[in-house]
Amino acid sequence: MTTELTTNTHPMRWVPTLYLAEGLPFYAVALVAGLMYKSLGVPNEEIARWTGLIGFAWVFKSLWSPFLEAASSKKRIVVAFQLMGGIGLGLVALSLQLPTYFAVSIALLGMVAIASATHDIAADGLYIASLSHQQQAAYAGWQGAFFNAAKFISLGGLVILAGRLEKEMDAQHAWMIIFGILGVMLTSLGIYHSWSLPGTKNTNTKASMRDVFATLGDVIVDFIRKPGIWLAIAFIILFRAGEGQIQTIGPLFLRDSRELGGLGLSTDQVGVVYGTAGTIAFLGGSILGGYFASWLGLRRALPWLIVAMNLPNLVFFFLSSTLPDNMSIVATALSIEMFGYGFGFVGLILFIMQVVAVGRYQTAHYALGTGVMQLGMVIFKMISGDIQVALGYQHFFIWVLISAIPVLVLTRFVRIVDTSNESQVL
Repeated sequence: MTTELTTNTHPMRWVPTLYLAEGLPFYAVALVAGLMYKSLGVPNEEIARWTGLIGFAWVFKSLWSPFLEAASSKKRIVVAFQLMGGIGLGLVALSLQLPTYFAVSIALLGMVAIASATHDIAADGLYIASLSHQQQAAYAGWQGAFFNAAKFISLGGLVILAGRLEKEMDAQHAWMIIFGILGVMLTSLGIYHSWSLPGTKNTNTKASMRDVFATLGDVIVDFIRKPGIWLAIAFIILFRAGEGQIQTIGPLFLRDSRELGGLGLSTDQVGVVYGTAGTIAFLGGSILGGYFASWLGLRRALPWLIVAMNLPNLVFFFLSSTLPDNMSIVATALSIEMFGYGFGFVGLILFIMQVVAVGRYQTAHYALGTGVMQLGMVIFKMISGDIQVALGYQHFFIWVLISAIPVLVLTRFVRIVDTSNESQVL
């Protein structure tokens, strides 16, 4: 299907805010909600299980992406799902006063996740349809910068604000304000984008549902027929075994009391170490990891990237063993962990891009690959709470390190041709 641009508007008027709107609901669901539930006294295993389950929205979003291509205007879809997400976040805030707040808020966060995942598809499609190849490259940096700005705002600024509010009022009211702010921000962005986004008109909307299903089926069949694809899928899922668990339980460990084996940090202290120092370290690691992989080549770099992503998790074992009360030590340790996470995660993105996505459906297969990547995160996120409760924090963090061994073993069996060669095989 083709589109033609119907409105001429400068990319700086909408590219940064579009990807800010893409990041806000994602981080609200993936990270901020867990800290909120911890403040409200929800057990770790329940937090991990249900927030992990919500993540399936991003796993399967590629399956309904072809249907969005039949829409006459991507701009309308983007605006509609931003408004839906903003309203959903506002309803989450209101639900916190209900006796059954946990079940209701989880359902509403599920709605926000579906709206956000669908918005991601339309937003990326609008970006591609509205900009030339040269412009796409020129503004790619703004994409990443403002998506991560959403992490600064939500996990940093708003979590810090939540911690300060918790000292002045009960946790329910504090988090009502935080999710109310998130809802207002996303709704405001939706209203702004109804004016600022370029209009794109689909010039081929006559494709039938049969055609859409046929294309989707062909994409999936071609994907699963790739040589070695099942090994690649196992590799992608296991790549996130340690990360999925540490990124879920780590913030809860920081919040738990020292009597329960945690560090006993306040909500605002967690916001400082994770949302500011940790995010900066993650961005720095991501940039250097990209240069490292480019210099060494994916085949040789991959084992080192896996080690870099998982070995710094030792800092959590160190923290759980020593329980330091010096915030500088905690911030330094978590910055090391987040730096390694950013450095190593590059390997998974490149593996999907350069090995799994090659072929005639490169874009669609990349989307399927990232869906499998999210599946790995969701699986290990959902089980992490039960494992932590069974083992305790110290032994859990040892288990996380052991969880990285299978994917290291798989690197011995996954064949990757050097990136200088156009043909790459498994």
